[in-house]
Amino acid sequence: MNDANATEILARLKPRDRNLFVSRLSRIEQQEFLYRWPFWARPEQMPPDCDWSIWLIMAGRGFGKTRAGAEWVRQIAEGDGSARFALVGANYAETRTVMVEGESGLLSIAPPKLRPVWEPSLKRLTWQNGAQAHLYSAAEPEGLRGPQHSHGWCDEIAKWMNNAGQAEAAWDNLKMGLRLGIRPQLVATTTPRPVPLVRALAGGEAAITRGRTQDNDLHLPVAFLTAMTADYGGTRLGRQELDGELIEDVEGALWTRATIEECRVGRDAVRVERSRDTAPRSNRSPDCARDEREIGFARIVIGVDPPASARGDACGIIVAGLGRDGKAYVLADASVEKASPETWARKVADAADRFDADRVIAEANQGGAMVKSVLQAAKISLPVKLVHAARGKVARAEPVAALYENGRVHHVGAFPELEDEICGLLVGGGYEGPGRSPDRADALVWALTELMLGRRREPRVW
Repeated sequence: MNDANATEILARLKPRDRNLFVSRLSRIEQQEFLYRWPFWARPEQMPPDCDWSIWLIMAGRGFGKTRAGAEWVRQIAEGDGSARFALVGANYAETRTVMVEGESGLLSIAPPKLRPVWEPSLKRLTWQNGAQAHLYSAAEPEGLRGPQHSHGWCDEIAKWMNNAGQAEAAWDNLKMGLRLGIRPQLVATTTPRPVPLVRALAGGEAAITRGRTQDNDLHLPVAFLTAMTADYGGTRLGRQELDGELIEDVEGALWTRATIEECRVGRDAVRVERSRDTAPRSNRSPDCARDEREIGFARIVIGVDPPASARGDACGIIVAGLGRDGKAYVLADASVEKASPETWARKVADAADRFDADRVIAEANQGGAMVKSVLQAAKISLPVKLVHAARGKVARAEPVAALYENGRVHHVGAFPELEDEICGLLVGGGYEGPGRSPDRADALVWALTELMLGRRREPRVW
């Protein structure tokens, strides 16, 4: 049994059984057991096997980034008396309270007999063998200009103040001071945010460890994980703070992340209920709960962007409704990857049943007759409207993006894959999102065009 498997078994034991196991160990064994980091650490919390000079741990909150950084410092300090560390936080207070005195700080993780001497007035830690660590503030980059170090640990670099370039100056001064020892190394632990310093490291030569809050589920309260997933799962904030994703706005994109967040409403805020008298009141999305705020839907349609082949791109399938308030609501993303025509047609039919859709809007450029026949074979009564793309994807998307800017479209919940695609469509043409083609985005455009931008007949006097 390896350390990782043993750790998981012990963590899942009831507290009484775990305490009984520890109590049967000798005092020396207990010390070794409790403070042996390779035994408790998850593989991603250990330094990379490659030859690295910068290790960037970019992960969600609660992942164990601070513990990984502190244990790396401890391992080197206890084995090398000549080591000289720079500990850099957003400010002195955070460097002290998190990196040194915190629950995962250097004083807490050290065995009592090997605990370094902490001299707050000197901002210095000293180990028994002579290794030292000095504390610095990233808000005062000039403090890093003179000292020399062999190693550095920087915590939460994404929150370093940078209104006057302090963050980048602190990083540069620290790197220029890594002149001691044979192999200077630098560790940065952070929750990702698209600030210049993080972007530069993520796109550079640093060895990168990524991770999610959920990865540390054995040591986090179930109630916390459940609440975080319910409140933030799939949103930009959740993907950044919980999933550890570095999410950036593409320069020149039609949609921005901020625009989408402003248009988002919770799944418990909208009830799918048709406004027509003939529509049964029981036809509601299982994802949408009853709430004081009810929005009847005049229409519900499904936009479909069929793939050119079963082995090609995804089949975009987006459900959207036109509310009685005159706004459009994106209700579901039922898209499917690399599916046969029968499979994606069944997905469309299932979505139509689930939401009692009026019509399916399907792009017909890739074999219009075939698309219609496949859809109607999945559900013979399914109303299908074929549309032909006379303009490029971006040109078709521009008026839909304007609807978002005017607050006329809402996302009911979060749709990460769809939102990544629409944020990759560029003004003037081009696509820089995930995948080869924005299939979900195209299906969204067809659905919202039908609901909000279709031609409406107006009464005339002859």
